[in-house]
Amino acid sequence: MVPSKGRTGRGPRAAPAAVNNCGLQLVIQTSSIPEKTKPFEFRINKEQSSFHNRLLQHDLEKNYSGRQDNTNFGSSSSITFPVLQRTAEEKILNSDRLTLERQKLTVCPIIDGEDHLRLLNFQHNFITRIQNISNLHHLVFLDLYDNQIEEISGVSTLRSLRVLLLGKNRIKKISNLENLKNLDVLDLHGNQIAKIENIGHLSELRVLNLARNLLTVVENLNGLNSLTELNLRHNQVSAIKDVDTLPCLQRLFLSFNNISSFEDILCLADSSSLSDITLDGNPIAQETWYKHTVLHHMMQLRQLDMKRITEEERRMASIAARKEEERKRESHKQTLLKEKKRLTIGNIARQWEIQQNRIALEASLNKDKENEPCQINGSAAYVFPEESRSLDTILSSAVQGLSVLESHLVEVEGDTLGLYGAGALECLDRNWSVQTAAIIATVSFMFIEFDEIVQVLVKLKTKFPNCVHLKFKETNLVALQQFSALAEMHRMEQLTVDPQGNPVVNFALWKYYVLFRLNHFNLQKINGVKITENDIVKAERLFGILAYVASSELPHYRMLSLFGESRKKQFHYLLEGKGKKSGVGSEESSDNRRSGGESTARAMLNYMTKDFHTEKLEEIKERKTFCQTYVENLVKEAADINMKNESLQKLWPQMFIELVRDAVIEIRNKNSYMKLCLQRITDQKQ
Repeated sequence: MVPSKGRTGRGPRAAPAAVNNCGLQLVIQTSSIPEKTKPFEFRINKEQSSFHNRLLQHDLEKNYSGRQDNTNFGSSSSITFPVLQRTAEEKILNSDRLTLERQKLTVCPIIDGEDHLRLLNFQHNFITRIQNISNLHHLVFLDLYDNQIEEISGVSTLRSLRVLLLGKNRIKKISNLENLKNLDVLDLHGNQIAKIENIGHLSELRVLNLARNLLTVVENLNGLNSLTELNLRHNQVSAIKDVDTLPCLQRLFLSFNNISSFEDILCLADSSSLSDITLDGNPIAQETWYKHTVLHHMMQLRQLDMKRITEEERRMASIAARKEEERKRESHKQTLLKEKKRLTIGNIARQWEIQQNRIALEASLNKDKENEPCQINGSAAYVFPEESRSLDTILSSAVQGLSVLESHLVEVEGDTLGLYGAGALECLDRNWSVQTAAIIATVSFMFIEFDEIVQVLVKLKTKFPNCVHLKFKETNLVALQQFSALAEMHRMEQLTVDPQGNPVVNFALWKYYVLFRLNHFNLQKINGVKITENDIVKAERLFGILAYVASSELPHYRMLSLFGESRKKQFHYLLEGKGKKSGVGSEESSDNRRSGGESTARAMLNYMTKDFHTEKLEEIKERKTFCQTYVENLVKEAADINMKNESLQKLWPQMFIELVRDAVIEIRNKNSYMKLCLQRITDQKQ
């Protein structure tokens, strides 16, 4: 063992030497840093017995590590550091490198006379701060892997540093690297870094390892123009930015992160230099389209998840990616259509609500107007300004709030035709293809007045001959008689009436009325419930007498006015008894009885729409007015004739006397009378 040179001082005596993992012996002597004559000294020797070495190592741990908890690094006057010196022989063997791994160091020792060092290794120690290496200006490689460093510091003077290994420490922030512009490799894996920052100036950096940190977003990579490898394994990354700005990036490792969609890594598709990428362990890697999509958008890749990519895989990926894109476009289109449908139906519902409010308001105003006297105590009643306004003015504010959307919607989904809004009824005038018309078995009406639906039932039966199911929701079904209008369909197996917007459903007997009125049209279900024989019998008992009374008490001429042309012929046929003739077969006679007898009785329970009723009233009113005017004219003419006759009777005697007198006077002078007559004849000829 070589004695320390010029390093005397008070304090404990020189401790025995410790042996590192390379077989080197380290001799330590304690000292306070202000007294440079009493530092720790590491003497390196190659020869020492193993038993002696164990004793020296035990003494080193006892004297050095037992003092570390009381060390104050903030005050240089009280901090003590070990001082390392090597023998001349060791310097010759490893002139530019020094390895001090697994020495249980808690601080960096003072290294004297080693300014030429290029490689320094402090792996697997307990160092908490980077110190005492600022004088190593030629240092190229610094390894501090597996220590307890919490902050990057003490390296600002190492301008020649090319490799900095700080993996498996406690670093929380990337900082203090401003002067390391020649850095080639930076390893910060296994720390507590949550953000990539302060590295944009490292234009020479080729390898950056940030695996096993706390990163969530990859960003702030601008300026790393030489970066070829970026390791981000085992983080919490969910989004990637700025990677497409790295011109030399070839290998990117993103395994075991939180990337769940291709949009999160879309910028990778713009990188022309990227050739190797790993995404295994991410949620995106579990998708069936994962590999095909990645290969389709990154045609330059050579390896994916550490597996080489073949040309066949590229071809299959391109085909699968195109199919996936088509599927996504179709899905997006369907989503847009669904959203448009939702908005349109919402708009139709709002318009329907405003219309119902308008009708209710009109009814209320009309009722108030009828009940309100024109005059009160001989004076005109006062009218409030609000009541004098038109309904359009009252509801205009509500209408202005509606978005400009379609006021109706026609939708064919499977075998169901959905009609939303009154304008949708116009679709029945379209030229439907035979195939589509034959498919339709169900027609659903929503937000349409039932009276408007009644007017198109004949068209509905003609356009869609296989329609056997009608649905009504928000159609203002308020009276049982309205169901009678559905007899126009002549065939209906199912009827669904939603309680929403149809108060008639609140009547306890509505189903039995429907069953009685429409059962002969092969009705099988009402609101999804199958009809039983007991239901039919009960319906006949409840409403059969009503139909009989309606058909038997009504005069024939009035009954004929209720029927169409076909029903009139059937009715005449029954009255004349032709159904009993021998020439008519039993089956035909049965059909006639069914369509003429039973249907005739039920036909008395008919429904007249409000518009039709209004038209009838107007027609009756016009006829009444015409008849009244005609009779008045006849009476007036008769009175005039009678008055003239009476006047003539009074004047006739005097008139007769004057006529005789004039005739006698004229013929008294015969020659003059003849000349006068000849003159008159001559004048008439001329």
